[in-house]
Amino acid sequence: MDHGDVLKLAQEAVRTILAISAPMLVVSLVVGLIVSIIQAVTQIQEATLAFVPKIVAVLLSLIIFGPWILKVVTQFTTDLLNNINLYIQ
Repeated sequence: MDHGDVLKLAQEAVRTILAISAPMLVVSLVVGLIVSIIQAVTQIQEATLAFVPKIVAVLLSLIIFGPWILKVVTQFTTDLLNNINLYIQ
């Protein structure tokens, strides 16, 4: 296993992590922006008002995107284990 293989494997792992975390991050960003606009318009500066909707939205997005995330992680792991003999030599 040379440096190129290690870099390729690490690059694919980082790409997979970014892909599976993107839906929750985008949902959290959108909900946070909406809550911030509502807080600015109504001048309510309650700290828990910013966190609770984001937590609920992230949990809902995890439920919605969970099967897809599982499929992507399973595919990455399957590819890794199928090609492990190439990495060992």
